[in-house]
Formats: sequence, C-alpha cells, structure tokens
Amino acid sequence: MTRVNVVTGGASGIGKATAEMLRERGETVYTADIHNADIVADLTTTEGREFYAAEVARLTGGKLDAVYAIAGLATPVPATVGVNYFGMIASVESVRDLLLQSDSPRVVITSSVASYMGHDDALLDAILSGDEDKALAMAAELAADPARANAIYGTSKHAVTRWIRANAVKPEWAGAGIAINGVGPGVIRTPMTEDMLADPDMLKYLESTIPSPFNGPAAEPEWIASALVFLGSPENMFITGQVLFADGGAEAGIRPELV
Repeated sequence: MTRVNVVTGGASGIGKATAEMLRERGETVYTADIHNADIVADLTTTEGREFYAAEVARLTGGKLDAVYAIAGLATPVPATVGVNYFGMIASVESVRDLLLQSDSPRVVITSSVASYMGHDDALLDAILSGDEDKALAMAAELAADPARANAIYGTSKHAVTRWIRANAVKPEWAGAGIAINGVGPGVIRTPMTEDMLADPDMLKYLESTIPSPFNGPAAEPEWIASALVFLGSPENMFITGQVLFADGGAEAGIRPELV
C-alpha cells in the first residue's frame, strides 16, 4: 500500500525537494507551509498548529506513515524559535496517534550544522523548559542586540537536536514503534546563498572548513532530501535517535574527538 507522508516546509528548498522525491517513489504527500501548500498554516501560532493537525487528520483519513518536520527559519528573529522548535514539536506530537496506525511509522526532523556551532545558554534553558512565551521574550532580547542575534538560530537547532535525542527512546515513541531521527544540513545552494558562494574569499574559507569529497562545500536541496527520505522510509530498519550531519564533513573536522 502507498505510504502517506506529511512534509512541513514543503513549498520550497529542502522541503520541496523531499516532497518531490517521495512522489517520485509513488508515495502520497501532503505539504504544509505558510503558502503554496496543501495545508497553509503558520506553525508559530496556536491557531496554525491546531489547523495543521486537523487538516493532516482529514487529508490522511486517520493514518499517517511518516512526518518530515522541515519547516524552519534561519533569520535572527523570535519567530525562528517559534517555528524551529515549538512548531516542530507541535507538527510531530499532534499527529502521533495517526502514526500509530502505520506498520512502519517514521519521524524525520531537520536540525543544522549550526546546532554544534555555539548557542545561548539562557535561551536554550528557556526553550528546553517548554516555556514558549519566555523563550520568545528572550529571543526578542537577543534579536535587539546585533552582537548576539545570530545565536537565535543555532540555539533553536541545538534544542531540536536535544529533543530528538531525548524523545526518540521514550516509550511513547520508540516503545510504540515510531522511529525519530534528524538530518543536520550544512550550506545549501539556494538563492539566499548565491552571493556568499560567489565570493572568492568566502568560498575559500568554506572549502577550508568543509572538506567535502564530493561536489564542493555547498549541497543541492535534493542531496539532503535523499537522506531525509531514507530515514523516513521502511528501509530504515534500525536507526533511531540519531542526527545525520549532511554537511560535507564539517562536523567531523570541528569535533573529531566525538565517537
């Protein structure tokens, strides 16, 4: 039987590439995004999260095989925390009962190389405490300080990685047969990164820190999508609680002591 999937952030970038790859496999895909999607919902709001959950249940008929939580922001604003962490959790937890109807349920979440490149401890504590209002207020303080604003994104993705690791092994997930994994992309070739990749000095720096044996320091969205699709497929038979850094080797270079 055809697998049924939901892809958040499915209107562009990695999310769009993932949705297209799943459809090429003959699977059913429903996308969620703030525009140009099957489910148009703002995952930074309670109303958007509730609408998303209701629409997933309606469109899938009550059975879901995989959710790909890809929606996110990389800008230094409070909404980045709202969608990257709290919106991600809502998009996964709200469809757990639907996943329980699948023979091989999977959850795949996007993290980032930024998750291991530094974070703000106070903001991280607020996020992990589950107090969204406090976390958003703290993110607003960071956003007002140009010297600290960039910590918002990395902190949100560090929290995402922590959530994956902490929850994947719990009875309500692993104990219920649901595998949770993540992918941490590195530099992705998009319109937003074109100028950066065209700068010879920046390109030289990226090549020195991202020793990719493949095709340079930047990835196409489709390359990341292939990792996401594998982790979300029945072919993934024994991997859970992991974050696969698809970053051209940057993580290994920065943290070689990890085993």
